Amino acid sequence: MNYLEFEEPIKTLREQLQQAKGIESNNGLDMTTTIVELEEKIEEVTKQIYSKLSPWQRVLVSRHPDRPYALDYMNALTDGNFMELHGDRNVKDDKAMVGGLGEIDGKPVMLIGQQKGINTKMRQYRNFGMANPEGYRKALRLMKLAEKFNIPVVTLIDTPGAYPGLEAEERGQGEAIARNLMEMTQLRVPIICIIIGEGASGGALGIGIGDRVMMLENTWYSVISPESCSSILWKSWDHKKKAADALKLTGEDMLSNGLIDGIIPEPLGGAHNNRDEMYATIKKEILMNLKKLMPQDADKRIDTRIRKFSNMGVVTS
Repeated sequence: MNYLEFEEPIKTLREQLQQAKGIESNNGLDMTTTIVELEEKIEEVTKQIYSKLSPWQRVLVSRHPDRPYALDYMNALTDGNFMELHGDRNVKDDKAMVGGLGEIDGKPVMLIGQQKGINTKMRQYRNFGMANPEGYRKALRLMKLAEKFNIPVVTLIDTPGAYPGLEAEERGQGEAIARNLMEMTQLRVPIICIIIGEGASGGALGIGIGDRVMMLENTWYSVISPESCSSILWKSWDHKKKAADALKLTGEDMLSNGLIDGIIPEPLGGAHNNRDEMYATIKKEILMNLKKLMPQDADKRIDTRIRKFSNMGVVTS
């Protein structure tokens, strides 16, 4: 398991726990009391650390290398019956954007999300979760397919941003994202958007227009990353922590500003610390919201969706 810098006390205690279990197993000594005390201490220290995370620390947790990615959720939510669909029918299949059909507790859903890699080779293959225009066009194609068969859409957002390369701009990156925004506001099926990691800029917003927009507890959602903000304002990354504070990018900040609809709690120690619990929590949240959204009249649902996003940023004196 990988540990972040502020998780070092947890790492030390877990190493001690493993040593105690090893002594018990190899030498036949009764270490029950020590093991129980260490387990209780680990839980106590983890609670202390994760109860007072700074915005920058939440950014780090959202990027944790052991954190589950979109395909992990898709396979877990559908009990391994996820069928991935490929291509935008125009240029190619963007590996940074994944999507397809599956059933959650017998209910068909169209799952779409950005996928990062679990190692260097896969990160390059997935372009670090940064989609090209064809990725957003693939996502829109799958949404329109879902609309045709009255299947709700669930998007799982985890991207440091849309790919900013010259070739992406030449193929219409801005237009692809803008079209998704327009089409998603008018899609006649329910849309649930969940930020499972990083939610940066238009790259996140391109699949982020929904009837319900939620964030996992240790994720962030902002127009720009703290590092990029720091490099623009201070010409270096040295002020990224200050930028993270100023950007108001945590779930609590987003909820207080009326930009999201809810925060989904993570297991103690983050989603990577107990994947099965995280999968179960998200499944419960999706099913609960679909139960409310599916019976609604499509025109009324679209009108509510449009008004929700139109009201964002409106200031009244």
